[in-house]
Amino acid sequence: MDPATIETLFTRPDNSFLCARWGRPVAPVVFGLADDSLDIFRGAIRAGYAHARHPVVDADPETGANLMLFFVRNWSELGTVPDLDRLTGIPGLPDRLAGQSADQYRLFRFDEDGGIRACLTFVSMGGTLADAHPAALAERITMQSTLTFSGDVTPSPALAGLIRAAYDPVLPVAATQPAHAFRLSARLGA
Repeated sequence: MDPATIETLFTRPDNSFLCARWGRPVAPVVFGLADDSLDIFRGAIRAGYAHARHPVVDADPETGANLMLFFVRNWSELGTVPDLDRLTGIPGLPDRLAGQSADQYRLFRFDEDGGIRACLTFVSMGGTLADAHPAALAERITMQSTLTFSGDVTPSPALAGLIRAAYDPVLPVAATQPAHAFRLSARLGA
């Protein structure tokens, strides 16, 4: 991956740049999956973060879970999540997602240093993802939760290498300057 490609991955629709990684251990919890799929997702999360050399723990001391994955058959089911508006800070989220025909939505929260503090991922399994293989979906969702990608990403060896490079401890947990793409690209070539 060259710097221009990397820069595109972290450039938001408003043309701002943000590449942030987790600044604390990841404490995942998954809602709405059957037990057999749940084990696949737990395994994918542990493997993905192990590759990035980042710890996965049972609980975050401040929030309990900080990587929350919600799976629903359709967006109206999110209406049953207690205090969803307060959790997300977005009133009417289920209607908004249904109106956009979205199949997933990801929301990040950040620590003072800019590192990821929490990631909430909502996935509608009733639409285009209905026939997705659980392992492929688990890998994709895990990769999308590791960094603040500006859009959907497709798992690949190059993307896995980029994630690992971004977790290099000599790099800052968050960068808002596009020049950060050059740092990441240099680590990929090393």
